[in-house]
Amino acid sequence: MKNIWTIMSKEFARFFGDRRMILMTILPAVLIYVAYSFMGTMMASVFAADEDHVSLVYAVNSPASISQAAKTVGVNIEPITAGDVETIKEKIADRSADLLLIFPPDFSAQVEAYATRLPTEPAPNIEMYFISTEPNSNAAFTSMAFVLDNYKSSLVNLFDINRGIENADLATAQDVTASVISTMMPLLLMIFLYSGCMGLALESITGEKERGTLATLLVSPLKRSELAIGKILSLAVLSFLSGAITAVATILALPNMMGGGGSELDVNIYSATDYILLALVILTVLLLMVTMISMVSAYSKTVKEAGQAQMPLMIIIMLVGVSGMIGGAVPESPMYFLIPLYGSVLSMSGIFSLEYSTVNVLLACFSSIVFACIGGFALTKMFNSEKIMFSR
Repeated sequence: MKNIWTIMSKEFARFFGDRRMILMTILPAVLIYVAYSFMGTMMASVFAADEDHVSLVYAVNSPASISQAAKTVGVNIEPITAGDVETIKEKIADRSADLLLIFPPDFSAQVEAYATRLPTEPAPNIEMYFISTEPNSNAAFTSMAFVLDNYKSSLVNLFDINRGIENADLATAQDVTASVISTMMPLLLMIFLYSGCMGLALESITGEKERGTLATLLVSPLKRSELAIGKILSLAVLSFLSGAITAVATILALPNMMGGGGSELDVNIYSATDYILLALVILTVLLLMVTMISMVSAYSKTVKEAGQAQMPLMIIIMLVGVSGMIGGAVPESPMYFLIPLYGSVLSMSGIFSLEYSTVNVLLACFSSIVFACIGGFALTKMFNSEKIMFSR
């Protein structure tokens, strides 16, 4: 343990004694917060309709009842003739008009007669032309679709849905927050953690190997296994620090990213137990990531070569992280949590969604430790190989 702690102390001194490395650890977190907040503001401005915009809606053969109903949602319909249709379409394409509705002649009479027709005969059709990528046009389309749906229901009211109920959505702010964070954070965490591991491991192993300082350690009266364990543990601690700073910045930026302020998101829904289990998952998966990256770094001859060799691992990490976004509900079977990396992603998703089993989370941590130990043993064998460690 003394020799292992000596190696760890050396790595800590190298990291904390270099202002550039500290800056490069904090700077990404600051940039992530600024970028996510900026993205949320931009998305809100791009996809939201202008508050003071007056919709320009034109209609052919519009019944007076529908024109009157449209006014209740703030839409004024300007009647036109069939000969003006192509002109209005051009205006919509040029963003100088928002919506065009074309009703059949004698629309009201056709609707009344349709009730006595056979079900196989087509119903009267209303044509609506708009631009979905234009926020104001899309908002006008949504408003008129709402008006027409209500009009259709009023003609043949077979049943009502939630009549007189104002708060039908029982989702709480806690549900919204857990859903958003559990969908995004596992992928982001895996990428941030891996990026932090990669930058530190490349410099600690391949960088020292390229400069020749690692060869000095290998010929010293120090067991290769102690060197491997010391490297892995110190890199895991430093990577955890880097990942924690970035994760906190991401969580703080999520409300801004989810639409200009995101008042519905509340990150105070998690308990101390949730944070402890999350820290265990992160620490153990970091051990596994550091071990994997250290093995690739030890095999590489230069930092450039090691960086290129890490790309397949990065792709694997991203694919595993994406599985947490598209996998739906977290599975209950413990076997899934024994799969390295994937089990950690499932545990993160479960913790963030507040739907997890403590036993399964601990199984994922145990799996990461076991595979990290196997990788540490393989790294020791690589350190013992003169061909690998002293190759140029």
